[in-house]
Amino acid sequence: MATFKKTAKKATKKSAPRSRPATGDAASGEALSKSISESAQQIWLAGVGAFGRAQAEGTRLFDGLMKEGAGLEKTARAYANTRAGTVRNAVETGVGQTRDRAADTWDRLEKVFEDRVQRALVKLGVPGRDDVQSLSRRVDALTAALQARKSAPARKATQAAAKTATAKKAPAKKAAPRKAATKTAKTPAKRATKKAANAG
Repeated sequence: MATFKKTAKKATKKSAPRSRPATGDAASGEALSKSISESAQQIWLAGVGAFGRAQAEGTRLFDGLMKEGAGLEKTARAYANTRAGTVRNAVETGVGQTRDRAADTWDRLEKVFEDRVQRALVKLGVPGRDDVQSLSRRVDALTAALQARKSAPARKATQAAAKTATAKKAPAKKAAPRKAATKTAKTPAKRATKKAANAG
């Protein structure tokens, strides 16, 4: 390229003085034409030389560029992985904090709701959990007491019925007038059993 500039300067210096006769103009035109063709020839030769060098060194250059690209890719992936890990950790931390805040908020909201509902129930006179449990224990105690009372007369009635049953069997061997007496003895036993059953 430096050669082109020199020849271009020479060509312009030769064509600069226009005071020469007409034959000089033809000569200067020829010189200019010659310098332009020389420059084109030099450019062409430089291109052919570059092409030859590219062919000769092309494989080595290509392999070198591949190695350099592989190294850059490895570096970029390592950087991306570290950044991705950092971003992942930041996101997980943020999600964890948000989850904790949401749980705390939800717990507070639930507590406020429960308190308000409890106050409304108390104002309406609806018994609370403790009141219901206390009443349940009292009902269980009263039921047990009633069962104890029912079982005591029922035992007495069954004992009385057992005595009458044994009494019935023994007089059956005697005469017929006794049967009428047995019927009267049966009636009070039945009445006692009915009373015990009605009391329960």
